[in-house]
Amino acid sequence: MIKLLASDLDGTIIDNQNQVTNDDLNVIHKLQTSTTVNFAICTGKTYAMTKDLCHKLNPTYGIFGNGTQIINLKTGEEIGRNVVPNNKAIDCLKIAKNYHLHVHIYTDSQIITQGSLQYMAYRNYILYKNQVQFETVDSLENYIQEQNPNILKLVISGETDLKEIKTEIEKEEELTAIQIKKYGQYMDKIIGQEYEYLDIVPRHVTKYDAIKELSKYLKISNEEVMAVGDNINDIEMIKHAGVGVAIGGSYKVVEKAASYVTKNTVKTGGFAEAVYKFIEL
Repeated sequence: MIKLLASDLDGTIIDNQNQVTNDDLNVIHKLQTSTTVNFAICTGKTYAMTKDLCHKLNPTYGIFGNGTQIINLKTGEEIGRNVVPNNKAIDCLKIAKNYHLHVHIYTDSQIITQGSLQYMAYRNYILYKNQVQFETVDSLENYIQEQNPNILKLVISGETDLKEIKTEIEKEEELTAIQIKKYGQYMDKIIGQEYEYLDIVPRHVTKYDAIKELSKYLKISNEEVMAVGDNINDIEMIKHAGVGVAIGGSYKVVEKAASYVTKNTVKTGGFAEAVYKFIEL
């Protein structure tokens, strides 16, 4: 029996127009009233970016920033929290500067960008400017040294292959960099641009690691977990969950990791299909 359903948001429950299908909303309503299944959203976004959506979907738990925050959304209790050490963030800034790449950081209430809003920072501004404070600075390095912020994650973006930069960042074994490419069918349709980015968090902080921590908190086994997603940062949680589901139209490597791939996409209720297949409501 599934006791924890952990689901990604973008491309899984919400489409590229920030919409949720009626089928998905209906099944989410049933999850809200379930006495046997804990519903958790599991996203790369910070809590500040998703507060409105959390209110709409009303999950019991939230995993944010790819695992940097775990929150009991009913009580407000912060179950887990990890931040990027400021000295390591500055190291990443120096690497990005060498390659002329765009950088922005996420704190509890802000997205701070060096220079102009570009790539993921610009996408987030379009979608979340009414929910999150955006600030642009001339030097993120100076900002970090002077303000000493709690950095939940850092993003490096550009129109070049970031594999070499990813390797360089992960050399010191204190950070993890998830490389995501938004080309072709995966192009960022919100800003109409192709690019790729590195989502940088502390080492051993992933959606999967956060699910393990939440499972321990709930005293349930891995076999009682169902994970649903569509993107590269969902692979580990899908691969290792008792039931791992990829939404139709996911990255091919994500579909390969899944035990089930929905026939429906995010636009036609793929999440609802997955829930009805594996959970009795």
